[in-house]
Amino acid sequence: MEHDDTREGLRCLVTGATGYIGGRLVPELLSAGHRVRCLARSPDRLRDHPWANRAEVVAGDVTDAASVARALAGVDVAYYLVHAMSSGKGFEETDRRAALIFAEQARIAGVRRIVHLSGLTPAGVPEQELSPHLRSRAEVARILLDSGVPTTVLRAAVVIGSGSASFEMLRYLTERLPVMITPSWVHTRIQPVAVRDVLRALVGSARMPSDVNRAFDVGGPEVLTYRQMMLRYAAVAGLPRRIILPVPVLTPGLSSHWVGLVTPVPASIARPLTESLRHEVVCHEDDIARHLSGPPGRPIGFDEAVRLALQRVREARVTTRWSSASVPGAPSDPLPTDPDWAGGSLYSDHRELRVDASPEALWRVIEGIGGENGWYSFPLAWAVRGRLDRLVGGVGLRRGRRDAARLRVGDSLDFWRVEAIEPGRLLRLRAEMRLPGLAWLEMGAVTDEDGRTRYRQRALFHPHGLLGQAYWWSVSPFHAIVFGGMARNIARAAAGSAARDPRHTPAH
Repeated sequence: MEHDDTREGLRCLVTGATGYIGGRLVPELLSAGHRVRCLARSPDRLRDHPWANRAEVVAGDVTDAASVARALAGVDVAYYLVHAMSSGKGFEETDRRAALIFAEQARIAGVRRIVHLSGLTPAGVPEQELSPHLRSRAEVARILLDSGVPTTVLRAAVVIGSGSASFEMLRYLTERLPVMITPSWVHTRIQPVAVRDVLRALVGSARMPSDVNRAFDVGGPEVLTYRQMMLRYAAVAGLPRRIILPVPVLTPGLSSHWVGLVTPVPASIARPLTESLRHEVVCHEDDIARHLSGPPGRPIGFDEAVRLALQRVREARVTTRWSSASVPGAPSDPLPTDPDWAGGSLYSDHRELRVDASPEALWRVIEGIGGENGWYSFPLAWAVRGRLDRLVGGVGLRRGRRDAARLRVGDSLDFWRVEAIEPGRLLRLRAEMRLPGLAWLEMGAVTDEDGRTRYRQRALFHPHGLLGQAYWWSVSPFHAIVFGGMARNIARAAAGSAARDPRHTPAH
Protein backbone atom coordinates (compact mmCIF):
# COMPACT_ATOMS: atom_id res chain seq x y z
CA MET A 1 0.00 0.00 0.00
CA GLU A 2 1.17 3.52 -0.81
CA HIS A 3 -0.34 6.79 0.36
CA ASP A 4 -2.89 8.35 -1.99
CA ASP A 5 -3.94 11.99 -1.70
CA THR A 6 -7.03 11.67 -3.90
CA ARG A 7 -10.63 11.40 -2.66
CA GLU A 8 -11.01 8.12 -4.50
CA GLY A 9 -10.66 6.11 -1.34
CA LEU A 10 -8.41 5.81 1.67
CA ARG A 11 -6.32 2.85 2.70
CA CYS A 12 -7.76 1.62 5.98
CA LEU A 13 -6.50 -0.93 8.49
CA VAL A 14 -9.15 -2.58 10.66
CA THR A 15 -8.10 -4.39 13.81
CA GLY A 16 -10.73 -6.51 15.50
CA ALA A 17 -12.33 -7.53 12.18
CA THR A 18 -13.31 -10.89 13.68
CA GLY A 19 -15.34 -9.06 16.34
CA TYR A 20 -18.86 -7.68 16.39
CA ILE A 21 -18.21 -4.08 15.26
CA GLY A 22 -15.13 -4.79 13.13
CA GLY A 23 -16.90 -7.46 11.11
CA ARG A 24 -19.62 -4.94 10.22
CA LEU A 25 -17.28 -2.01 9.66
CA VAL A 26 -15.23 -3.65 6.90
CA PRO A 27 -18.11 -3.92 4.35
CA GLU A 28 -19.22 -0.36 5.22
CA LEU A 29 -15.74 0.97 4.45
CA LEU A 30 -15.63 -0.99 1.21
CA SER A 31 -19.05 0.37 0.21
CA ALA A 32 -17.74 3.88 0.88
CA GLY A 33 -14.98 3.29 -1.68
CA HIS A 34 -12.10 2.70 0.72
CA ARG A 35 -9.50 -0.05 0.48
CA VAL A 36 -9.34 -2.26 3.52
CA ARG A 37 -6.68 -4.38 5.19
CA CYS A 38 -7.55 -6.49 8.25
CA LEU A 39 -5.14 -7.53 10.99
CA ALA A 40 -6.22 -10.84 12.52
CA ARG A 41 -4.57 -13.44 14.72
CA SER A 42 -6.46 -16.14 12.79
CA PRO A 43 -6.97 -14.98 9.19
CA ASP A 44 -8.95 -18.14 8.39
CA ARG A 45 -11.76 -16.81 10.55
CA LEU A 46 -12.38 -14.10 7.96
CA ARG A 47 -12.25 -16.45 4.97
CA ASP A 48 -15.99 -17.06 4.67
CA HIS A 49 -17.22 -13.50 5.14
CA PRO A 50 -19.06 -12.18 2.06
CA TRP A 51 -16.50 -9.37 1.70
CA ALA A 52 -13.39 -11.55 2.18
CA ASN A 53 -12.24 -11.42 -1.46
CA ARG A 54 -12.45 -7.62 -1.48
CA ALA A 55 -10.21 -7.00 1.54
CA GLU A 56 -6.59 -7.82 2.31
CA VAL A 57 -6.08 -9.97 5.40
CA VAL A 58 -2.76 -10.19 7.21
CA ALA A 59 -1.81 -12.34 10.19
CA GLY A 60 -0.67 -10.59 13.34
CA ASP A 61 -1.47 -9.48 16.86
CA VAL A 62 -1.71 -5.99 18.36
CA THR A 63 0.67 -7.03 21.13
CA ASP A 64 3.40 -7.86 18.57
CA ALA A 65 5.14 -4.71 17.34
CA ALA A 66 6.61 -6.31 14.21
CA SER A 67 3.26 -7.58 12.91
CA VAL A 68 1.59 -4.26 13.74
CA ALA A 69 4.31 -2.40 11.81
CA ARG A 70 3.77 -4.64 8.76
CA ALA A 71 0.02 -4.15 8.91
CA LEU A 72 0.29 -0.35 9.17
CA ALA A 73 2.67 0.09 6.24
CA GLY A 74 1.12 2.48 3.73
CA VAL A 75 -2.11 2.92 5.69
CA ASP A 76 -3.99 6.23 5.81
CA VAL A 77 -6.52 5.45 8.55
CA ALA A 78 -6.12 2.84 11.29
CA TYR A 79 -9.19 1.57 13.15
CA TYR A 80 -8.38 0.31 16.63
CA LEU A 81 -11.31 -1.90 17.68
CA VAL A 82 -9.71 -4.37 20.09
CA HIS A 83 -10.37 -4.59 23.79
CA ALA A 84 -9.94 -7.38 26.33
CA MET A 85 -13.61 -7.94 27.17
CA SER A 86 -12.76 -9.53 30.49
CA SER A 87 -12.18 -8.78 34.12
CA GLY A 88 -9.59 -11.50 34.47
CA LYS A 89 -6.15 -10.95 35.91
CA GLY A 90 -3.88 -8.81 33.79
CA PHE A 91 -6.37 -7.62 31.17
CA GLU A 92 -5.71 -3.92 31.90
CA GLU A 93 -1.97 -4.40 31.40
CA THR A 94 -2.63 -6.25 28.13
CA ASP A 95 -4.85 -3.40 26.91
CA ARG A 96 -2.24 -0.81 27.91
CA ARG A 97 0.64 -2.62 26.22
CA ALA A 98 -1.30 -3.22 23.00
CA ALA A 99 -2.39 0.43 22.79
CA LEU A 100 1.16 1.71 23.37
CA ILE A 101 2.51 -0.58 20.64
CA PHE A 102 -0.20 0.45 18.19
CA ALA A 103 0.22 4.17 18.92
CA GLU A 104 3.99 4.05 18.44
CA GLN A 105 3.86 2.00 15.24
CA ALA A 106 1.12 4.21 13.77
CA ARG A 107 3.27 7.29 14.36
CA ILE A 108 6.34 5.64 12.81
CA ALA A 109 4.33 4.50 9.78
CA GLY A 110 3.00 8.01 9.14
CA VAL A 111 -0.64 7.03 9.58
CA ARG A 112 -2.87 10.05 9.04
CA ARG A 113 -5.59 9.15 11.56
CA ILE A 114 -6.42 6.61 14.24
CA VAL A 115 -10.10 5.91 14.89
CA HIS A 116 -11.00 4.16 18.13
CA LEU A 117 -14.35 3.01 19.54
CA SER A 118 -14.38 3.38 23.32
CA GLY A 119 -16.88 3.40 26.17
CA LEU A 120 -18.90 6.35 27.40
CA THR A 121 -17.70 7.34 30.87
CA PRO A 122 -19.84 9.07 33.53
CA ALA A 123 -19.34 12.76 34.22
CA GLY A 124 -17.76 13.78 37.50
CA VAL A 125 -16.72 10.27 38.56
CA PRO A 126 -12.99 9.93 39.36
CA GLU A 127 -11.29 7.42 37.10
CA GLN A 128 -10.23 5.23 40.03
CA GLU A 129 -13.92 4.74 40.92
CA LEU A 130 -14.85 3.47 37.45
CA SER A 131 -15.24 -0.22 36.75
CA PRO A 132 -12.00 -1.89 35.60
CA HIS A 133 -13.58 -2.26 32.15
CA LEU A 134 -14.38 1.47 31.72
CA ARG A 135 -11.13 2.54 33.39
CA SER A 136 -9.11 0.49 30.92
CA ARG A 137 -11.04 1.83 27.96
CA ALA A 138 -10.46 5.40 29.14
CA GLU A 139 -6.73 4.71 29.48
CA VAL A 140 -6.49 3.21 25.98
CA ALA A 141 -8.27 6.25 24.53
CA ARG A 142 -5.81 8.57 26.31
CA ILE A 143 -2.82 6.62 24.99
CA LEU A 144 -4.06 6.87 21.41
CA LEU A 145 -4.91 10.59 21.73
CA ASP A 146 -1.36 11.21 23.01
CA SER A 147 0.24 9.20 20.19
CA GLY A 148 1.17 12.15 17.98
CA VAL A 149 -1.20 10.81 15.31
CA PRO A 150 -4.50 12.72 14.89
CA THR A 151 -7.02 10.49 16.65
CA THR A 152 -10.79 10.24 16.80
CA VAL A 153 -12.21 8.47 19.85
CA LEU A 154 -15.90 7.62 19.69
CA ARG A 155 -17.41 6.95 23.10
CA ALA A 156 -20.63 4.91 23.12
CA ALA A 157 -22.71 3.36 25.89
CA VAL A 158 -25.13 0.51 25.14
CA VAL A 159 -25.06 -0.48 21.45
CA ILE A 160 -28.39 -1.77 20.13
CA GLY A 161 -28.08 -4.09 17.15
CA SER A 162 -28.81 -7.67 16.22
CA GLY A 163 -26.21 -9.87 17.86
CA SER A 164 -24.57 -7.28 20.12
CA ALA A 165 -23.88 -8.44 23.68
CA SER A 166 -25.86 -5.51 25.10
CA PHE A 167 -28.85 -6.27 22.88
CA GLU A 168 -28.74 -10.02 23.60
CA MET A 169 -28.61 -9.30 27.32
CA LEU A 170 -31.61 -6.95 27.07
CA ARG A 171 -33.49 -9.29 24.77
CA TYR A 172 -33.19 -12.48 26.81
CA LEU A 173 -33.76 -10.83 30.19
CA THR A 174 -36.98 -9.28 28.88
CA GLU A 175 -38.26 -12.27 26.92
CA ARG A 176 -37.53 -14.97 29.50
CA LEU A 177 -38.58 -13.19 32.68
CA PRO A 178 -42.14 -11.80 32.81
CA VAL A 179 -41.45 -11.02 36.49
CA MET A 180 -37.91 -9.93 37.40
CA ILE A 181 -36.04 -9.38 40.65
CA THR A 182 -33.37 -7.03 39.31
CA PRO A 183 -30.27 -5.17 40.52
CA SER A 184 -30.61 -1.51 41.41
CA TRP A 185 -28.75 -0.49 38.24
CA VAL A 186 -31.98 -0.92 36.29
CA HIS A 187 -32.68 2.69 37.42
CA THR A 188 -29.40 4.00 35.95
CA ARG A 189 -29.87 6.47 33.10
CA ILE A 190 -28.30 5.33 29.81
CA GLN A 191 -28.11 6.78 26.30
CA PRO A 192 -28.30 3.76 23.97
CA VAL A 193 -27.22 4.04 20.35
CA ALA A 194 -28.12 1.99 17.26
CA VAL A 195 -25.28 0.00 15.74
CA ARG A 196 -25.86 1.58 12.33
CA ASP A 197 -25.27 5.04 13.86
CA VAL A 198 -22.01 3.79 15.40
CA LEU A 199 -20.92 2.44 12.01
CA ARG A 200 -21.86 5.71 10.27
CA ALA A 201 -19.72 7.63 12.77
CA LEU A 202 -16.80 5.24 12.35
CA VAL A 203 -16.84 5.47 8.54
CA GLY A 204 -17.31 9.25 8.57
CA SER A 205 -14.41 9.73 10.99
CA ALA A 206 -11.92 8.54 8.36
CA ARG A 207 -11.89 11.94 6.66
CA MET A 208 -11.81 14.25 9.67
CA PRO A 209 -9.45 17.23 9.25
CA SER A 210 -5.93 16.69 10.52
CA ASP A 211 -6.35 19.29 13.29
CA VAL A 212 -9.06 17.23 15.02
CA ASN A 213 -7.64 15.16 17.87
CA ARG A 214 -10.32 14.50 20.46
CA ALA A 215 -13.03 12.24 21.85
CA PHE A 216 -16.67 12.48 20.81
CA ASP A 217 -19.73 11.15 22.62
CA VAL A 218 -21.97 9.03 20.39
CA GLY A 219 -25.53 8.28 21.45
CA GLY A 220 -29.08 7.93 20.26
CA PRO A 221 -31.77 10.61 20.64
CA GLU A 222 -33.16 9.28 23.97
CA VAL A 223 -31.96 8.86 27.52
CA LEU A 224 -33.60 5.89 29.25
CA THR A 225 -33.19 3.79 32.37
CA TYR A 226 -32.49 0.09 31.87
CA ARG A 227 -35.96 -0.56 33.29
CA GLN A 228 -37.50 1.67 30.62
CA MET A 229 -35.44 -0.11 27.97
CA MET A 230 -36.81 -3.49 29.07
CA LEU A 231 -40.40 -2.21 29.10
CA ARG A 232 -39.97 -0.57 25.68
CA TYR A 233 -38.38 -3.74 24.30
CA ALA A 234 -41.36 -5.77 25.50
CA ALA A 235 -43.75 -3.37 23.78
CA VAL A 236 -41.86 -3.47 20.45
CA ALA A 237 -41.58 -7.28 20.62
CA GLY A 238 -45.30 -7.65 21.34
CA LEU A 239 -44.77 -9.13 24.82
CA PRO A 240 -47.05 -8.57 27.84
CA ARG A 241 -45.92 -5.80 30.16
CA ARG A 242 -43.04 -6.97 32.37
CA ILE A 243 -43.04 -6.64 36.17
CA ILE A 244 -39.64 -5.40 37.37
CA LEU A 245 -38.74 -5.37 41.07
CA PRO A 246 -35.29 -3.89 41.75
CA VAL A 247 -33.40 -4.86 44.92
CA PRO A 248 -30.17 -3.29 46.24
CA VAL A 249 -28.42 -6.52 47.28
CA LEU A 250 -27.19 -7.80 43.92
CA THR A 251 -23.49 -6.92 43.60
CA PRO A 252 -21.83 -6.65 40.15
CA GLY A 253 -20.52 -10.19 40.60
CA LEU A 254 -23.94 -11.58 41.51
CA SER A 255 -25.52 -9.52 38.73
CA SER A 256 -23.19 -11.00 36.15
CA HIS A 257 -24.00 -14.55 37.29
CA TRP A 258 -27.71 -13.71 37.21
CA VAL A 259 -27.34 -12.47 33.64
CA GLY A 260 -25.24 -15.53 32.80
CA LEU A 261 -27.93 -17.90 34.04
CA VAL A 262 -30.80 -16.20 32.19
CA THR A 263 -29.15 -15.12 28.92
CA PRO A 264 -26.62 -16.62 26.45
CA VAL A 265 -24.07 -13.99 27.55
CA PRO A 266 -21.61 -15.72 29.95
CA ALA A 267 -20.70 -14.15 33.28
CA SER A 268 -17.19 -13.29 31.99
CA ILE A 269 -18.76 -11.00 29.36
CA ALA A 270 -21.75 -9.90 31.45
CA ARG A 271 -19.61 -8.60 34.31
CA PRO A 272 -17.95 -5.70 32.46
CA LEU A 273 -21.33 -4.82 30.93
CA THR A 274 -23.15 -4.77 34.28
CA GLU A 275 -20.28 -3.01 36.07
CA SER A 276 -20.48 -0.23 33.49
CA LEU A 277 -24.13 0.33 34.40
CA ARG A 278 -23.37 1.34 37.98
CA HIS A 279 -22.93 4.95 36.86
CA GLU A 280 -25.01 7.14 34.57
CA VAL A 281 -23.69 6.99 31.01
CA VAL A 282 -25.17 9.91 29.08
CA CYS A 283 -23.58 11.98 26.30
CA HIS A 284 -22.10 15.28 27.48
CA GLU A 285 -21.93 16.82 24.00
CA ASP A 286 -23.19 16.25 20.46
CA ASP A 287 -20.37 17.63 18.31
CA ILE A 288 -19.73 14.59 16.15
CA ALA A 289 -22.19 15.50 13.36
CA ARG A 290 -20.26 18.70 12.55
CA HIS A 291 -17.06 16.75 11.94
CA LEU A 292 -18.28 13.76 9.92
CA SER A 293 -17.92 13.44 6.18
CA GLY A 294 -20.75 12.06 4.08
CA PRO A 295 -24.47 12.86 4.10
CA PRO A 296 -25.91 13.88 7.49
CA GLY A 297 -28.17 11.38 9.17
CA ARG A 298 -30.53 11.55 12.11
CA PRO A 299 -29.80 9.10 14.93
CA ILE A 300 -32.24 6.19 15.14
CA GLY A 301 -34.52 6.09 18.17
CA PHE A 302 -34.52 3.21 20.63
CA ASP A 303 -37.77 1.61 19.47
CA GLU A 304 -36.71 1.68 15.81
CA ALA A 305 -33.28 0.26 16.69
CA VAL A 306 -34.95 -2.63 18.54
CA ARG A 307 -37.39 -3.22 15.69
CA LEU A 308 -34.58 -3.37 13.12
CA ALA A 309 -32.52 -5.71 15.33
CA LEU A 310 -35.46 -8.05 15.92
CA GLN A 311 -36.24 -8.08 12.21
CA ARG A 312 -32.71 -9.22 11.42
CA VAL A 313 -32.88 -11.90 14.12
CA ARG A 314 -36.20 -13.23 12.80
CA GLU A 315 -35.00 -13.19 9.20
CA ALA A 316 -31.71 -14.91 10.16
CA ARG A 317 -29.68 -12.00 8.76
CA VAL A 318 -27.38 -11.43 11.75
CA THR A 319 -24.02 -10.72 10.11
CA THR A 320 -21.92 -10.66 13.31
CA ARG A 321 -22.62 -11.52 16.94
CA TRP A 322 -21.00 -10.67 20.27
CA SER A 323 -19.63 -14.21 20.20
CA SER A 324 -17.82 -13.52 16.91
CA ALA A 325 -14.86 -12.51 19.04
CA SER A 326 -12.97 -15.15 20.97
CA VAL A 327 -14.24 -15.76 24.49
CA PRO A 328 -11.74 -14.78 27.21
CA GLY A 329 -9.95 -17.87 28.47
CA ALA A 330 -11.23 -20.10 25.67
CA PRO A 331 -8.68 -22.43 24.08
CA SER A 332 -7.38 -21.42 20.67
CA ASP A 333 -4.85 -24.10 19.78
CA PRO A 334 -5.49 -25.58 16.33
CA LEU A 335 -6.03 -29.30 15.88
CA PRO A 336 -2.68 -31.11 15.63
CA THR A 337 -2.74 -32.52 12.10
CA ASP A 338 0.50 -34.52 12.14
CA PRO A 339 -0.52 -38.21 12.39
CA ASP A 340 2.62 -38.85 14.43
CA TRP A 341 1.98 -35.82 16.62
CA ALA A 342 4.47 -35.73 19.48
CA GLY A 343 2.64 -33.22 21.67
CA GLY A 344 1.42 -35.85 24.12
CA SER A 345 -1.70 -38.00 24.38
CA LEU A 346 -4.43 -37.42 21.83
CA TYR A 347 -7.48 -39.55 22.56
CA SER A 348 -10.17 -40.10 19.95
CA ASP A 349 -13.59 -41.62 19.44
CA HIS A 350 -14.40 -42.66 15.83
CA ARG A 351 -17.83 -43.40 14.36
CA GLU A 352 -18.72 -44.24 10.76
CA LEU A 353 -22.11 -45.18 9.33
CA ARG A 354 -23.63 -45.79 5.92
CA VAL A 355 -26.42 -43.28 5.16
CA ASP A 356 -29.34 -43.84 2.81
CA ALA A 357 -29.16 -40.31 1.47
CA SER A 358 -27.08 -38.20 -0.87
CA PRO A 359 -23.94 -36.49 0.48
CA GLU A 360 -25.77 -33.19 -0.04
CA ALA A 361 -28.67 -34.25 2.20
CA LEU A 362 -26.25 -35.47 4.86
CA TRP A 363 -24.27 -32.25 4.69
CA ARG A 364 -27.40 -30.15 5.27
CA VAL A 365 -27.94 -31.99 8.56
CA ILE A 366 -24.29 -31.62 9.56
CA GLU A 367 -24.15 -27.91 8.80
CA GLY A 368 -27.45 -27.33 10.60
CA ILE A 369 -26.34 -28.90 13.89
CA GLY A 370 -26.58 -27.04 17.19
CA GLY A 371 -28.74 -24.12 18.23
CA GLU A 372 -32.45 -24.86 17.87
CA ASN A 373 -31.69 -28.15 16.06
CA GLY A 374 -29.74 -29.54 19.01
CA TRP A 375 -27.01 -32.18 18.95
CA TYR A 376 -28.94 -35.29 17.91
CA SER A 377 -28.24 -37.28 21.06
CA PHE A 378 -29.24 -37.45 24.73
CA PRO A 379 -30.46 -33.82 25.10
CA LEU A 380 -30.37 -34.05 28.90
CA ALA A 381 -26.64 -34.85 28.89
CA TRP A 382 -25.90 -31.87 26.66
CA ALA A 383 -28.10 -29.59 28.79
CA VAL A 384 -26.41 -30.71 32.02
CA ARG A 385 -22.94 -30.23 30.49
CA GLY A 386 -23.93 -26.74 29.40
CA ARG A 387 -25.23 -25.82 32.86
CA LEU A 388 -22.10 -27.15 34.54
CA ASP A 389 -19.96 -25.09 32.17
CA ARG A 390 -21.82 -21.89 33.03
CA LEU A 391 -21.53 -22.60 36.76
CA VAL A 392 -17.72 -22.55 36.43
CA GLY A 393 -17.75 -19.37 34.31
CA GLY A 394 -17.83 -20.96 30.84
CA VAL A 395 -19.97 -20.01 27.86
CA GLY A 396 -22.52 -22.81 28.36
CA LEU A 397 -24.77 -24.20 25.68
CA ARG A 398 -26.94 -21.16 24.91
CA ARG A 399 -24.92 -19.11 22.45
CA GLY A 400 -26.80 -20.81 19.62
CA ARG A 401 -25.97 -20.01 15.99
CA ARG A 402 -25.48 -16.86 13.95
CA ASP A 403 -27.41 -18.38 11.02
CA ALA A 404 -29.92 -21.26 11.20
CA ALA A 405 -28.61 -23.05 8.09
CA ARG A 406 -25.10 -21.80 7.23
CA LEU A 407 -21.82 -21.84 9.12
CA ARG A 408 -18.52 -20.12 8.47
CA VAL A 409 -15.08 -20.38 10.05
CA GLY A 410 -15.03 -18.48 13.34
CA ASP A 411 -18.75 -18.82 14.07
CA SER A 412 -19.66 -19.70 17.64
CA LEU A 413 -21.93 -22.74 17.90
CA ASP A 414 -23.24 -23.23 21.43
CA PHE A 415 -20.07 -24.12 23.38
CA TRP A 416 -18.08 -24.88 20.22
CA ARG A 417 -16.45 -22.67 17.58
CA VAL A 418 -16.11 -23.54 13.90
CA GLU A 419 -12.40 -24.13 13.33
CA ALA A 420 -12.60 -25.48 9.78
CA ILE A 421 -15.28 -26.09 7.19
CA GLU A 422 -15.02 -27.69 3.78
CA PRO A 423 -18.53 -27.25 2.35
CA GLY A 424 -20.18 -30.54 1.55
CA ARG A 425 -17.38 -32.53 3.14
CA LEU A 426 -16.05 -31.61 6.60
CA LEU A 427 -17.02 -29.58 9.67
CA ARG A 428 -14.51 -29.28 12.52
CA LEU A 429 -15.54 -27.70 15.81
CA ARG A 430 -13.21 -26.68 18.65
CA ALA A 431 -14.59 -26.83 22.20
CA GLU A 432 -14.80 -23.58 24.17
CA MET A 433 -16.31 -25.07 27.32
CA ARG A 434 -14.13 -25.25 30.42
CA LEU A 435 -12.09 -28.46 30.10
CA PRO A 436 -8.80 -29.84 31.50
CA GLY A 437 -7.50 -30.04 27.94
CA LEU A 438 -8.35 -29.28 24.32
CA ALA A 439 -11.21 -30.94 22.44
CA TRP A 440 -12.49 -31.08 18.87
CA LEU A 441 -15.45 -32.66 17.11
CA GLU A 442 -15.32 -33.49 13.39
CA MET A 443 -18.28 -34.48 11.19
CA GLY A 444 -18.01 -35.36 7.54
CA ALA A 445 -19.89 -36.64 4.50
CA VAL A 446 -17.99 -38.89 2.07
CA THR A 447 -18.74 -41.28 -0.78
CA ASP A 448 -17.16 -44.74 -0.61
CA GLU A 449 -15.80 -46.84 -3.50
CA ASP A 450 -19.27 -48.31 -4.09
CA GLY A 451 -20.81 -44.86 -4.52
CA ARG A 452 -22.59 -44.95 -1.16
CA THR A 453 -22.81 -42.05 1.27
CA ARG A 454 -21.04 -42.48 4.57
CA TYR A 455 -21.09 -40.33 7.68
CA ARG A 456 -17.79 -39.97 9.55
CA GLN A 457 -17.49 -38.55 13.04
CA ARG A 458 -14.42 -38.09 15.20
CA ALA A 459 -14.12 -36.64 18.71
CA LEU A 460 -10.60 -35.80 19.91
CA PHE A 461 -9.23 -34.77 23.28
CA HIS A 462 -5.74 -33.60 24.24
CA PRO A 463 -5.57 -33.80 28.06
CA HIS A 464 -3.69 -31.35 30.23
CA GLY A 465 -2.00 -33.14 33.08
CA LEU A 466 -3.40 -35.81 35.36
CA LEU A 467 -6.75 -34.03 35.66
CA GLY A 468 -7.16 -34.18 31.89
CA GLN A 469 -6.36 -37.87 31.83
CA ALA A 470 -8.89 -38.50 34.62
CA TYR A 471 -11.52 -36.47 32.79
CA TRP A 472 -11.21 -38.51 29.56
CA TRP A 473 -11.41 -41.89 31.28
CA SER A 474 -14.31 -40.79 33.47
CA VAL A 475 -16.47 -39.70 30.51
CA SER A 476 -15.39 -42.35 27.98
CA PRO A 477 -18.00 -44.90 29.22
CA PHE A 478 -20.71 -42.47 28.07
CA HIS A 479 -19.30 -41.99 24.56
CA ALA A 480 -21.36 -44.84 23.12
CA ILE A 481 -24.51 -43.07 24.28
CA VAL A 482 -23.54 -39.50 23.42
CA PHE A 483 -21.35 -39.86 20.32
CA GLY A 484 -22.83 -43.14 19.12
CA GLY A 485 -26.34 -41.75 19.45
CA MET A 486 -25.29 -38.59 17.65
CA ALA A 487 -23.93 -40.53 14.67
CA ARG A 488 -27.03 -42.72 14.39
CA ASN A 489 -29.46 -39.83 14.71
CA ILE A 490 -27.62 -37.63 12.20
CA ALA A 491 -27.66 -40.51 9.71
CA ARG A 492 -31.35 -41.10 10.42
CA ALA A 493 -32.19 -37.40 10.05
CA ALA A 494 -30.37 -37.23 6.70
CA ALA A 495 -32.17 -40.35 5.44
CA GLY A 496 -35.52 -38.96 6.59
CA SER A 497 -34.88 -35.66 4.88
CA ALA A 498 -33.86 -37.44 1.69
CA ALA A 499 -36.94 -39.68 1.78
CA ARG A 500 -39.16 -36.59 1.87
CA ASP A 501 -37.36 -35.19 -1.17
CA PRO A 502 -39.09 -36.38 -4.38
CA ARG A 503 -35.71 -36.33 -6.15
CA HIS A 504 -34.33 -38.98 -3.76
CA THR A 505 -33.30 -42.36 -5.19
CA PRO A 506 -32.83 -45.07 -2.53
CA ALA A 507 -29.29 -46.46 -2.18
CA HIS A 508 -28.73 -50.08 -3.29
